[in-house]
Amino acid sequence: MAEVWERVKRLLSADDPETGQLVRYVITLLLGLTLASAAPAAAPALVWTALSASLACWLCFVLLDRRAHRVALVALALGSALAALAVGPDGTDAIIFLFATLLLFAAHLTPPVWAILAVAAADLALMLGGMVWFGREPTSMATHAAVLVMTLLFALHRRQFRQGQLDRARAVALDERARIARELHDVLAHSLGALRVQLEVADAMLTEKGDVEGAARRIKRSLRLATDGMIEARAAVAALREDVPPLPEALSALVAAHRRDHDAQVEARTVGKPRPVAPAVEVGLLRTAREALTNAAKHAPGLPVSMTLTFTDHAVTLRVHNTLPGTAQPREPGHGLAGMRERLALIGGTLEAGPREGEWRVTAEVPG
Repeated sequence: MAEVWERVKRLLSADDPETGQLVRYVITLLLGLTLASAAPAAAPALVWTALSASLACWLCFVLLDRRAHRVALVALALGSALAALAVGPDGTDAIIFLFATLLLFAAHLTPPVWAILAVAAADLALMLGGMVWFGREPTSMATHAAVLVMTLLFALHRRQFRQGQLDRARAVALDERARIARELHDVLAHSLGALRVQLEVADAMLTEKGDVEGAARRIKRSLRLATDGMIEARAAVAALREDVPPLPEALSALVAAHRRDHDAQVEARTVGKPRPVAPAVEVGLLRTAREALTNAAKHAPGLPVSMTLTFTDHAVTLRVHNTLPGTAQPREPGHGLAGMRERLALIGGTLEAGPREGEWRVTAEVPG
């Protein structure tokens, strides 16, 4: 019993609440009970034959929808037409068949709108023609026609809404793929490009100059670049999989690693109430912090560095300041920070970097 209940819960959570398998099972049961209890007062042979054929068409649709869409939809349209024929002599039972089949056909995402309108117009003509033939009251005809039109409009509205949801989900998936490709491209292009340059220089030193010692230094540098590239790639993949800790914790770990590797004094603090941010924002700020710390270690080794992460109502700001050495020459932001500026611009952020009041200041701000 528990296993059956688990299967039912999985079906309820994964199924389309409007046109999915569960809805089709319920409609099948409803149509079967309606046909079994039908008692038409006029033309019983016509009513039972039409409704039985309509039920057969419905079962064909249910069985073939995932295997042969065209055949299934043709069967569903034919089932609605047969039900429309039976509305004239028996409006009570046949109208259930008509609305059920037409509703599913109009809400289905596969047929084009013109086909849905054509089937609905044919059903309306068959229904009204049968009602006129069997002398139904004009009021009843108008009521049935109005309900059919409202059913059609409701189904088309739901179809458009569901199509919009699918389009938005598809757009989000494409954006996510592009972001993943951009992250991996940035990491691999930088690491592999630098690695290739070092290996080419080492090869030239060995083959053209015979400088074994210089080539060895280049090879060691290549090993460090390969190691750094692997670390960067793992960090990017982890962030894309949303396996990284919250941004303040991730920055604290980055600062701790910088202290350990460079024996530097780094102060890190968080201002404001921390909150979850989008993976793209987290990756961008982490990469910016890593680049700023790397530049500080390169251009101002051993001097203090301060890092401040600020959460405001509509933005997240990262500031990294390091003291400039007294003999430091003015320098422009390197290619790394220029790349960070481009990356942050893709997510609506900004980056400023430059000397000010004896410090090199890097400020990154992104909405979030």
